[in-house]
Amino acid sequence: MKTLLYKNTKIAYAETGKGTTVVLLHGFLENSTMWNFYIEELSKKYRVVTIDQLGHGQTECMGYLHTMEDMADTVHAVLNELRIRKAIFVGHSMGGYVALAFAELYPDNVKGIVLLNSTSRADSEERKLNRDRAIKAVKQSYTTFISMSIANLFSEENREVLTEEIEQVKLEALKTPLQGIVAALEGMKIRKDREVLLHFAPYPVLLILGKKDPVLNYQDNLEQIEGTATKLVTFPDGHMSHIENKDQLGKVLLDFFKGI
Repeated sequence: MKTLLYKNTKIAYAETGKGTTVVLLHGFLENSTMWNFYIEELSKKYRVVTIDQLGHGQTECMGYLHTMEDMADTVHAVLNELRIRKAIFVGHSMGGYVALAFAELYPDNVKGIVLLNSTSRADSEERKLNRDRAIKAVKQSYTTFISMSIANLFSEENREVLTEEIEQVKLEALKTPLQGIVAALEGMKIRKDREVLLHFAPYPVLLILGKKDPVLNYQDNLEQIEGTATKLVTFPDGHMSHIENKDQLGKVLLDFFKGI
């Protein structure tokens, strides 16, 4: 991975391939390695950029609160560095929040957005309380928090079936420093509702949901796309479609990119 300095903070990113740019944005407790399986295929036709978000992977922490706008600004800094004007953004979970924050701040740089197991809506009051509980829990026992958090992202059946994959995700998550975890939780908790973007986006938007996602209620998430041109793809599993529905997801992404 290459790095650039943005506001005295080291930002890690990588690029591969040629063509229309696709920016892959990982979620909370993840890093760019989550995309490894997809990069090989996508980079045959596209210029693929992966970025470690603030306080995740090889990117340093910028402070004790990382807002979605802060993360979007770092993405913009990377694209400037690479002289990329327009891109398609794929954001998993928190990465989707960052993609939407980016779209609000830099609308002219967006060619399309894929919200993967993500939502345009702000945290409910209950979710905000859960973020506070999570901050307390991770400060009390870092490893227990990570272990529990990761397992809870998969559908119940897949917790039995995908034990090796889940262990791998945990190992990557354990590379996330405590400060990075807390700063992201604080940032997600206060993020804006950006549902309006789905109604007025001049570019195509694709929402990919898991029917049994333990984190995002499936029915609630359908509501946000009513009356919009947002395309919907539903998988039968949990919050980790890039692992639980590996082969299908690659095809869905390529089909969507082709239409842009």
